[in-house]
Amino acid sequence: MSEGQPTTDLIQGTLDMLILKALSLEPMHGFGIARRIEQTSRGVFKVNPGSLLTAFQRLERGGLIDSAWRQTDNARRARFYTVTRAGLKALERETADWTRRVSAVARLLKAEG
Repeated sequence: MSEGQPTTDLIQGTLDMLILKALSLEPMHGFGIARRIEQTSRGVFKVNPGSLLTAFQRLERGGLIDSAWRQTDNARRARFYTVTRAGLKALERETADWTRRVSAVARLLKAEG
C-alpha cells in the first residue's frame, strides 16, 4: 500500500482482536471503538459499521464482551461494551498469535532467494 492511498479494510480476523484491545482500555460504545481503531491506525483502517455490529454480536455470544445501554457524554443513549475476563484471556492469546504471524511474514519478506 502506498502513501496517500484510501483507507483499507481490516485484515481478515483482526477486527475482534482490535475491539478487545480497545475495550481492555475502557468501556466504549461502537462509534468510540471505530474512532479509536481509525485514530490509532492513523487512518489506515476504517471500520465498517455493519462489520462492527456483526463482531459485537459474535463476541457477546462467545462471552468475550458484555453490553448495556447507557448515556453518552452528549446525552444520547448508546450500547456500551465491556471486555470480560474471558475476553482479556482471548486478547492475550490472539495478540501472541498475531505477533508470531507478523514475525514469520517479516522473515519471509527478508529472505533472499
